[in-house]
Amino acid sequence: MPMSLSEMAVSPVKSMFWDVFPPMATRRVYCTPLYQDGHLYVLGGCSETGLPLDSVEVLDVASQTWTQLRPLPTARAGAAAVVLGSRLLVMGGMDAQQNPLSSVEIYNPDEGKWERKASLGQPSMGITSVEKEGKVYALGGMGSDMSPQALVRVYEPAKDQWQPLPSMPTPRYGAASFLRGNKIYVLGGRQGKLPVTAFEAFDLETRSWTRFPCIPSRRAFSSCATTDRCFFSLGGLQQPGPHNFYSRPHFVSTVEEYDTELELEISVIDYAAAKLISRGSGLKQQILK
Repeated sequence: MPMSLSEMAVSPVKSMFWDVFPPMATRRVYCTPLYQDGHLYVLGGCSETGLPLDSVEVLDVASQTWTQLRPLPTARAGAAAVVLGSRLLVMGGMDAQQNPLSSVEIYNPDEGKWERKASLGQPSMGITSVEKEGKVYALGGMGSDMSPQALVRVYEPAKDQWQPLPSMPTPRYGAASFLRGNKIYVLGGRQGKLPVTAFEAFDLETRSWTRFPCIPSRRAFSSCATTDRCFFSLGGLQQPGPHNFYSRPHFVSTVEEYDTELELEISVIDYAAAKLISRGSGLKQQILK
């Protein structure tokens, strides 16, 4: 899941380094990671045989040890998940028949058990989600008919209920979302095999959507990150051109940025040239080096 860079302690670039941790017990792809209080949880995913997993493992970052936890009640790949206090909530994803799921489950580490909660109502895979003040917001996804969804839903744990909110202007799945103040920003995603460039924000107070300038280049599977004032879209796959849809896509090193304070159009930077950027905050310079 996308992480706000403002949530991370950033050290001078020269002091940064990669550390290698012990491998997980279960090989997997399309799993869902969550970080909470010094522990990295890995939920579900897809096995080497292409089947969804119910496996749950947790890494104690301090001791660098993995522990197997009680499995998910529902095996799933590509699920969305959020941290709710000390609990973990997982929703949606894909089952063994590659159908989207509507089930929602919560794990309580203190009790070491899973509990089923109210379902999403409509099956969805490729949901993007955020948590604010104990409520969970689930945005977009792909339905059983393989169509992208514009759905926005909010979950209140005390009532164990999902309630609908105004839909996104652009239906999509596999998008990135970030919470900043009282707004949820949603970037990119896909509609079928086509990448989405829409950049939109939902105001939790007014319950209204605002459209921002689109991401300039159409790229599937790009990654997104944010600082206190900027949004970044990085890398991905791109088709050779608008008339070559069935041609093999190529990997790109594109980095595009939107500055919310200056309200600048997203600038296009190449990874190889990114280290030459000198403007902006020190944090931005460290990100681009």
